[in-house]
This record gives sequence, C-alpha cells and structure tokens, in this order.
Amino acid sequence: MKYMKLALELAEKFRGKTSPNPMVGAVVVKIGEIVGSGAHQCAGAPHAEVFALDEAGEKAKGATLYVTLEPCCHHGKTPPCTDKIINAGISKVVIAAKDPNPLVACKGIQQLRVADIKVETGILEADAKKQNEIFFHYIQTKKPFVIAKMAISLDGKIATSNGNAKWISNAESRIVTHELRDQVDTILIGKNTLINDDPSLNVRLDSIKEGPQKIIIIPKLDITAEKLSKMKIYKWSKSKPLIIICHESNATNDIIAKFQNYNIHIIPISGTLENLNIDEILTKLGQLEITSLLLEGGGGVYTSFLKAGFINKFHIFQAPILIGNDGIPMLKNLSINSIDSAYNLENVTTEKLDNNLHVIGYFGKRKEDKCLPE
Repeated sequence: MKYMKLALELAEKFRGKTSPNPMVGAVVVKIGEIVGSGAHQCAGAPHAEVFALDEAGEKAKGATLYVTLEPCCHHGKTPPCTDKIINAGISKVVIAAKDPNPLVACKGIQQLRVADIKVETGILEADAKKQNEIFFHYIQTKKPFVIAKMAISLDGKIATSNGNAKWISNAESRIVTHELRDQVDTILIGKNTLINDDPSLNVRLDSIKEGPQKIIIIPKLDITAEKLSKMKIYKWSKSKPLIIICHESNATNDIIAKFQNYNIHIIPISGTLENLNIDEILTKLGQLEITSLLLEGGGGVYTSFLKAGFINKFHIFQAPILIGNDGIPMLKNLSINSIDSAYNLENVTTEKLDNNLHVIGYFGKRKEDKCLPE
C-alpha cells in the first residue's frame, strides 16, 4: 500500500503536464527497498515504468513493480512498457487501475502473465481513477472533461449590473484558479466575458506564462479578427491558436480565411444562435485531442453547458459580499419549478480560503431523473 501511495505522489507532480496521456507513477521494490522510481512527465517522454526500471538497473531482476496504471503494450510515441518490464526480469507487477484505452485494456496485464510475471490489480484503484479522472473521461467519451469555475457573491452573482467582477474572490482563491488553469488543456469564455473583462486567461503563479489554449464562444461572429488581435486573450495565444466557436451560418469561407490570417481557428457549430449544440462543440474539441476544458464564464456559458448535461466538475469560490438583485447571476433560467427537480452536486467537499469558501463538487443527475426504488 505505501509503495503505491508513493507512486501516486510521483504521478501527481506532473498534473497538467502529460495531456493527452495520463499521469502515471512507478516504484520498483526489492526485499523491502526502493531501488527505482519515476513518473511520466509529458506526452512523448518515457513512461513512468521506464524511468523506474532504468534507475533500478540490474536490481530490477526478481523485484516488484508498483505502477498506478496498467502498463502499455502497444507502440505509440514510445515502445511498449510491457516489453521493458519483461526484459528487466521483474517478477511481480502491482497495478492500481486498468487502462481504459482499448489499445491496452487488460492486454498489458495479459502479456505480463503470459511471461510468467505475477500481476495484482486494484490496489488504491479509486485513488488512481480519481487522479486520472480527466484521462478516463476522455478515453471513454472522446470528449473533454468539463470543469466550471465560478467566483460568486453570497447572493450568487458573478458581477455587478455593469459587468464589473474584479475582484469578487480573494487572493487565495485566485491562486487556486491559476493552479486550475495550469492543469487543463483549454479555457472557454463567452463573448460578454471577453468584452466586459478583456481577460488574458494566462497563468500567474511563480511566473507569468501563456497557460492553456483559449476558446471564445461568439455565435454571431460579430467581432472582427483585427479587433480580437488587439485584445489580451489574443496576445496570450502565441503557441496555440485562439479558437472561436460560432454558429455555422456565420462561418463563411471568406470570414474563416480572414481569421486564419491572424492564426485564429474557427469552429462552426450547428444549433441556433441562442443555443449552440454543446455536444457537437465537445465532440469537435475532442477530435483536437483536447482532454479538459475549464469554463470561466459567463452565466450564459455555464447555463448552456449545465442544461446540456456536460459539466463534470464544479469549482465555486464564494465571497462574503452581497451585490443585489441587479447583479449578474451565475446562472440564467433553468426552468426549475420545484426543489425536487433541481440540479444536484455530488461528492461535495469544501475548504476555507481566508474569508472565501471553495466548494468542489461533481455534476449529478437531477433528482427527477433518478430512478425510484421498486
């Protein structure tokens, strides 16, 4: 158990750095002594097992390998880890969680057992799956894992009536927000948030860096590429192009070409101007190997994704201030007529960040959708 905990800790050090791959940690133990350890550090780099086995060297013969995810058994950007394990002379492999990737999915375990290596699975499995909830979701759905981050007042407002939102949350909450940005592939905002805030959506921790790829929903595409090029969000989108999601009726070849001249990528989506097809948005983003998406406003964006059932996780930062009825609410009309039909958060945890309350929860089914007991 303690060796698997260490492997999970090693993997955690590279959160947000391995996408679209999972975080994985590995530890090699021989006669109660750790002789090798490692973690997958970024996509295309050696896997955790390789680092651990290389460090162990000859001591790997007859040793036990603890790994947080089933070893791969196929050629991708790197060779199969199962071959490395077999050739190293490992006698037993302890695995936290099986890999949901169809290219692996128990095939790695089978290869190890065929090579007369003992395999034990399910050690701290829940912890391993939680650690890689983004990877598991993406592999199983081919859509990004969606996180909604909201900074709200006690009365549920995200801004004043004129759109001012700086700063609802305190400094500690903003640090956590930047940590979240540093852990995801993309950030998405709506047009109103773009116009009202002119956000950079960069990552400001020990240093300032570009952060994840940035996406704006502009259904009518009624902002020119030239105007966008003068905004902060564009200036902080150098390594990966800014993505604009619009209604397909506004994405003519001529307009797309004008945006491409500024290295802005247009994704046309079906639906209506008021209600774009959220499922289609996520499907197209998944095709770009985007595994995670952080929603940062505004209320229309949160509401659209929530009503479509595509928010997986919430990070809500609540400040002890009151804005009033003329403020901008965190959500628009959800057509909730009774408490029993309200949307549900599950597995909720809370923490205090100075005078702010940080609420973390997962999207649950609406109460009226749950099956009644027979």
